[in-house]
Amino acid sequence: MTPLRIVHTESSLGWGGQEIRILSEAQGLMRRGHDLKLLCAPQARIRAEAPNWGIPVVALPIDRKRPRGLRALTTWLRANRSDVLNTHSSTDSWLAALALLAIGRPVPIVRTRHISAQVPRGPLSRWLYMRAAACVVTTGEALKRQLVVDNGFAESRIESVPTGIDAGRFRPGERKASRAKFGLPQDKTLVGIVATLRSWKGHAHLLEAMTRLPDQIELVIVGDGPQRAALEQKVVDLGLRGRVHMQGQQADVLPWLRALDIFALPSFANEGVPQALVQAMLVELPCVTTPVGGIPELAEHDRTALLVPPRDPGALAAAIERLAGDEGLRRELGEAARKHCVEGYSYERMLDRMEAIYRDVAGAA
Repeated sequence: MTPLRIVHTESSLGWGGQEIRILSEAQGLMRRGHDLKLLCAPQARIRAEAPNWGIPVVALPIDRKRPRGLRALTTWLRANRSDVLNTHSSTDSWLAALALLAIGRPVPIVRTRHISAQVPRGPLSRWLYMRAAACVVTTGEALKRQLVVDNGFAESRIESVPTGIDAGRFRPGERKASRAKFGLPQDKTLVGIVATLRSWKGHAHLLEAMTRLPDQIELVIVGDGPQRAALEQKVVDLGLRGRVHMQGQQADVLPWLRALDIFALPSFANEGVPQALVQAMLVELPCVTTPVGGIPELAEHDRTALLVPPRDPGALAAAIERLAGDEGLRRELGEAARKHCVEGYSYERMLDRMEAIYRDVAGAA
């Protein structure tokens, strides 16, 4: 089949599951023979990371909704042919829609929606999602339902395509070896979280939960972000120094996951289907999380994970303590979680579905 020319735009300057999904998908479709490019701001973290994934990247000033960015994107789109444009954040989606409107070219837009934050209601959002975009992709069914129910968008124009993770790579490994590699204690129960340090990921609640747990249980925090200084201070204020290991951003999270006994993700807002949670489940970690956004598509209470109410350190501590004291439950949840993710969150399945969507919208243009 004819290769497609696929362009991704991303205005976000940060780093997290959304940016990793863009690069992971682009890399997979490049391996299938398609032409991929990423347009992003010069100072964006994804620009620095893209070469590590083999993704060609073009720096444009599209981090804010301003005429300069619109002109730059319009100029680039006029000079470079493409078959489909996939936008990922609000700012680049608006700039791309207006740029294509200005040049009158029938390059179809796929608007990918990664998070569960409310989309504004009104005619402008309706135009962007239902007129300017040929198709809307969400990373989970809950996000799709939200757009249909809360915004009244046409269900037939929205596809749910969960982020796929390579289950052949993310699989259980040797815990003792991973701990030895990173200097983590062999004789403690290690609870871990892998997430950008943003407020809604619930790190602060996890730290509060730690104060209710015995000293035998320690916490590993992998990730960086805007809340780092506040969390470091909270560790001190709560008297948790020595029990909390803040490891910063890691290029490869797999060996860190393998070092853990329990994975926790106490998010209270904005989640789609978190990649880190899928990765932890594939490693057969028993998980404690919350029924926020698309998480319940992964986590069924007492079957594939333990669910607790968001913003509830007491319930979070109780669930962690329950898992820490029951090896059989940890094994049962971990095995069920991996099976669920292998069946529903395949990397190749994600590529198949996105490739089909791109071909459909490109063929209809």
